[in-house]
This record gives sequence, C-alpha cells and structure tokens, in this order.
Amino acid sequence: MSPRRLRQVLRTLRARRGLTQVELATKAQVTQAYVAKLESGAKTNPSLAILMRLAKALRVPVTKLLE
Repeated sequence: MSPRRLRQVLRTLRARRGLTQVELATKAQVTQAYVAKLESGAKTNPSLAILMRLAKALRVPVTKLLE
C-alpha cells in the first residue's frame, strides 16, 4: 500500500460517510491532526491498531484501507 493510496482511500471513505476529520477522529479515538496528517500524506505508516480503528469508524473492513 502506498501512502498516496491510503490518503486517497481514507479521504474518499470519510467523504462518503459524510464525516468531518473531527468526527472520524473521535470515532477512531485519534486526534483530528492525526487524520489530517494521514490524508495529507505527512503521516505514512499508521499502526495496524490505528488502521483497525479507522476501518471500524468508517464501517469498512480493514483490508479496504490496505487495497
């Protein structure tokens, strides 16, 4: 998975769910700044635990974030 791909998938899924970065961050128990860094590509290697929380918050399998 490339960092570019992760940021695109994350942003697209968040928009489809109608969530703001703050709302996604709250649901995934991370900071809004962390979500922003992932979406901008500034943070490129989230842990599996973070990916699992993001996937749960977005109601998708974690594999969707790893495609």
